[in-house]
Amino acid sequence: MRESFPLLTVNAQWSTVNVRYTPFMHLSPRSLPSLALFVFLSACHIAPYKPPQPAAPPAPVVGEPVATHKFTISPDDDVVGTVQVTHASAEDTLSDIARRFNLGYEELVRANPNVDPWLPGEGREIVLPTQFVLPDAPREGLVINLPTLRVFYFPKHAPGEPQTVITHPIGIGKVGWSTPVGVTKVVSKKKDPVWTPPASVRKEHKENGDILPARVPAGPDNPLGAYAMTLGWPSYLIHGTNKPYGVGMRSSHGCMRFYPEDIAILFEEIPVGTQVRVVDQPFLFGWHDNRLYAQAVPALEPDQADKQPEKPVKKAAVKPANPNAASTTSLLNAAISNRMWDKAKQHGVAVDPEEVSDLIANPTGITMPVSQQGMTPEKYVAAAPRVANRIPVGATWDGREELLVTAEEFEAVRAGKPLPARKVGANTTTSRQ
Repeated sequence: MRESFPLLTVNAQWSTVNVRYTPFMHLSPRSLPSLALFVFLSACHIAPYKPPQPAAPPAPVVGEPVATHKFTISPDDDVVGTVQVTHASAEDTLSDIARRFNLGYEELVRANPNVDPWLPGEGREIVLPTQFVLPDAPREGLVINLPTLRVFYFPKHAPGEPQTVITHPIGIGKVGWSTPVGVTKVVSKKKDPVWTPPASVRKEHKENGDILPARVPAGPDNPLGAYAMTLGWPSYLIHGTNKPYGVGMRSSHGCMRFYPEDIAILFEEIPVGTQVRVVDQPFLFGWHDNRLYAQAVPALEPDQADKQPEKPVKKAAVKPANPNAASTTSLLNAAISNRMWDKAKQHGVAVDPEEVSDLIANPTGITMPVSQQGMTPEKYVAAAPRVANRIPVGATWDGREELLVTAEEFEAVRAGKPLPARKVGANTTTSRQ
């Protein structure tokens, strides 16, 4: 005979006891104590309680990128822009990302020292150093800071109106052809300029197997690009380029070259007679948002063979950039100069000399506060907004022109070496400066 007896089962997760009926063989009354003991011992072997796993942290919010070239400033504000962080796509190079965010090549490489410039890798985090300390110079006309490879244009404004600053990356003179430091002005402007290479440049190209013509007409092979502004310094120009990937490097023969989209706008806005001031400031500091900020980049490489203008220039107006390369020690001395300490004292903040020293010893070009206790570059970047990897609204570039360049061309431009001429037709060659 079969009878149904209750059998206890335990749900360990919810600590509840369920009762179900299971048929057993007929049990005598003397078997009931044994059954009770079995049920009791089974209950004592319940698995330990496991709490629910915590939810994964939410993914960081990815916002829209901020335009990085035009800002409104107040007289007591020395810093513009904000550091941003994006992620590389599978097809990106650092040159692609740099142009997208109006940065120069070296700017982006410095801020991302462990990233392969040619293959950053899909999803790789890329720091965008789109915050800048204004150079220590009068805020008028064009101010060019050679070590940061960047220009700041301060258009004229009426008294009482807010001041605007426009900033862009530039390419400058390579070693042996340094861009001079001093003050000059724009003396003329030319659209679709013809390039007349100086004899010294033609000689250099000839030594590398590239025979330059005496005149290079306007067009895609003209290294001046579509716009040029001549300066009071003979042989030195501000111009565009037919090699956009060379912007943000020391790669020219002393001229200052812009992305084509940037020079096209400035060419229309900058009047003849505008002052041009060129400075050499690898360490900058300034006040912003109730904090003292600093920015450090490597000092320019020493140049013992600087090329001077081919026509005489007043000695007081121009001098070689950084004739004696500043060492880390001398840079640190500049960093802790009386002016910086006076600025900190003026605003009632303290600056840690060790923090400043570390910033100069590792000059990534990332602007960060040095009067905020416990702040490090890593913490500052970690707190920076994450943005989509696309051209910001209001940017100067429309993204249509791709940076098509071979590794050979890129490395030659970066090293400041001309490439051999390439054949265009059966009997024609054209320069690849």
